[in-house]
Parts: sequence; structure tokens; C-alpha cells
Amino acid sequence: MKKFMLAAMLAATVAGCASSGNQQLKNETETSVQSKIHEGKTTKAEVKGLFGSPDAVSYTDGGNEIWKYSFAKVKVNGTTFIPFYGLFHNGTNGTKKELTILFKDDKVQKYTMAESTLNTKSGWAD
Repeated sequence: MKKFMLAAMLAATVAGCASSGNQQLKNETETSVQSKIHEGKTTKAEVKGLFGSPDAVSYTDGGNEIWKYSFAKVKVNGTTFIPFYGLFHNGTNGTKKELTILFKDDKVQKYTMAESTLNTKSGWAD
């Protein structure tokens, strides 16, 4: 039993974290983005100065530009690292942020900032 507890404590200590995407979104919230982007006023150059180059660019049928930014941070569950038990109960959890901006005539027409949770489970029991 002591070995199991030691393994569980060690697993909780070494559980890994990873992030990907636009690091400028890391600390952003809907409120903070709302204070930086103003519909009808903020330009493409200003958005690029705030968040850098977009992760993806697409166009509407009318020729308006859509910029997308995303950031995800995940942490591996500590149980993944427990010998044998981790084979049956492992996975990750974290958050994902997405900022989508629609431009018309070089200015922000609309934007959305969304944050969602990410949970994955894998293993023989899941």
C-alpha cells in the first residue's frame, strides 16, 4: 500500500502540461478582449499588433476576411503515471480559447471569444 501511495504522489508531481497555439491568448478572457477590440473601430493592423498573425484566414462569400486565433492548454492526469492503474484510467484535461474576428473594409465588424474545457479519457477501462 505504501508503494501505491508513493507512486500516486510521484505521479501527481510529474504530471505534464502542454500548451499550443497563440500564446497572446493565454491570459485573455472575454472581458479583456472586449476592452481591446471595438467593432467598427479596431483595424487589422491593431489586431495584428495585439495578437500577432492569425492561425487561420478565410473569406466570406462577400469577400470579407475572417481571422482565427486559438490557444489550448492541457494537463495529463496524474493517474496516467501510476503503474498498471494508468493502463485503465488515463487522460488529459484543460482549456481551449478561440478568438474569431470578421473584418469588413479593414475594420472589425464582429468578433467572438470562446473558452471551453477539454477532457479526454483513454485506457482499457474507458
